[in-house]
Parts: sequence; structure tokens; C-alpha cells
Amino acid sequence: MSNDLIIVESTNNIGKIIFNNEPLNILTIEMMEQINKALDIFLEDESLKAVIFDHNGKAFSAGVDIGDHMGNKASKMIKEFHGIFRRLNKLKCPTIASIKGAALGGGCEIAIFCDIALTSDKAKFGQPEIKVGVFPPIAVLIFPQIIGYKKAFELIMLGEVIDANEAYRLGISNHVFPIESYKQEFTKFIESLDDISGIILQYTKKTFKKALGFDFETKLDEIEEFYLKELMSTNDANEGLQAFLEKRTPNWLNR
Repeated sequence: MSNDLIIVESTNNIGKIIFNNEPLNILTIEMMEQINKALDIFLEDESLKAVIFDHNGKAFSAGVDIGDHMGNKASKMIKEFHGIFRRLNKLKCPTIASIKGAALGGGCEIAIFCDIALTSDKAKFGQPEIKVGVFPPIAVLIFPQIIGYKKAFELIMLGEVIDANEAYRLGISNHVFPIESYKQEFTKFIESLDDISGIILQYTKKTFKKALGFDFETKLDEIEEFYLKELMSTNDANEGLQAFLEKRTPNWLNR
């Protein structure tokens, strides 16, 4: 099934959402709405062993459309974007990100939120939001769980982009495959699920989440409110976003 900006598939108890907004798979509000509709369908399917996020084009996703951060679009954008993670948090089966190119900003957040991340050696990860005057709420919540506070803070504070091998070293991804053999290696990994019980996979994921003792919904609500009411009321958040759209250097006023 194609919704133009994404392609949705379900075969052999595997659901798949393929980003199809080439070449960079920028996450527009419309695209996020389509992702959420697909996830609503997958939430009702008890037979799924996994849901995969994959992509056409050279980037997994270069992030959320900057224009959708601005003015009265911001609340709608946050609702739809964070709706993806609220649905993923409720999804019983494991989630797998297939990253062959750059995963930046909101694209990186989707990748790191998935239970498993498989990458090519050409993949890149980064949260450059700080450079346009905002911060990434999901990464603020999830990065410290994966790589620890200090490195997480550094990556978000500096907006650094790291390569596939560094991401693997930090524990952001599970495997790095050569781009030339990526398709075969990825298929082999997914086929390893064939002999595993779907219900046992679901219970295993449920137990992992219980062991973390992390109330994702409550924390996200708190950060979301702060993002919209505090951060987006500052001069510099709006200046940074506007400067990006106008392709100029921002004039920070520190207020």
C-alpha cells in the first residue's frame, strides 16, 4: 500500500513502513500523519513479529521540515511527530530501523527509538537541532539510556554528526554492514526471526520495558509542554529556525 510519502507493507508477520519522500525523506506533517495511520493499523495486528522502518532515497531521513516548526504549525507538528513515538511505545512487537544513509534530527530520533538499528557503513547519525535554536525532545529522553549522560549531552549540545562505526561503538546501532552487501545481510537478520515465537518476542520486549522502569509518556508530556511553552517563546528559537529557512547565519540575542 502506498500513501505517496510512505509505502506500507505487511508480509510474513513483518510490518514495514518505507519512507518515500525522496531524496532526503524530510518529515512533513502530512508524512507524519501517514506514518501514524500505518502504525494504528499495526497496533491492531497481534500477529506481527516486527515492524521495520526502511527508506527509499539516499537518506533514512534528514529530519522534520523546518517550516513545520514555525508559527501556528509548531503545535500540530509536535502532536504528529510525538504521536509516532507514543504509538511505537505501545507497539507490542520489536521495531527495527534499516538505515542505509543519513539519519539526522527527527530521523535520528526514529532510528534510536527503535529496538534494533541495522546500518550500512555509509550511515550517519546526528541531532543538529541546537544549531537552529531548538533541541530534540525524543533524543533528550532516549540517548542517555543508550549511551550515557555525558556523551548524550555532548552530541545534543554540539549537534555533531557521527559515522556508522562511531554509532556502533557507542551502542546506537546493532550492526554495520557493507553497503554492497547490505540488502543480503539485512534480509538474513530479518529471516532469523522466522523460528522465533511472535508472542515470546512480545513478552520479551514487554519485560525489557518493565526492567527499564521508565515512564516514557509522562516524561514526554513534560518535555513537550516545556518545548512549546518555554523554548518556542524565546527569541533565539524563532531566530534560528528563520535563519535556516533564509539560509543565513542566525543573530543570537541569548533571550
